Amino acid sequence: MKQLAEVRTLKVNRYMIIDDEPCKIMSISTSKPGKHGEAKARIEAIGIFDGQKRSIVHPVKHKIQVPIIDKRTAQVVALMGSNVQLMDMETYETFEMVIPDEYKGQLQPGNEISYLEALGRKKITRA
Repeated sequence: MKQLAEVRTLKVNRYMIIDDEPCKIMSISTSKPGKHGEAKARIEAIGIFDGQKRSIVHPVKHKIQVPIIDKRTAQVVALMGSNVQLMDMETYETFEMVIPDEYKGQLQPGNEISYLEALGRKKITRA
């Protein structure tokens, strides 16, 4: 899910969508309006799922898409090679995810982890 927001309402460490990728905003700098133009904002962001740096420049009144980020907890049900089976602690839904490199060897069945969900994709944020 996503919603619209004006560029001037964005803040550092919040999220926005650049090239259909949810990104965390790392810095925002604005320029003064010119004689016939309006103020512009330069936004530097990093993709949540792919880790790529992205930057865009938009007028401050421009509307952009902001993803709805859902932070949730899950319990590790089973480890299956490079995948992990998780059960959401609220909905009891079970699903599989690839184990990120930084969490390999840290996950054990029965442990609780934190993950986030955005635009239909999931990522482990804390083991």
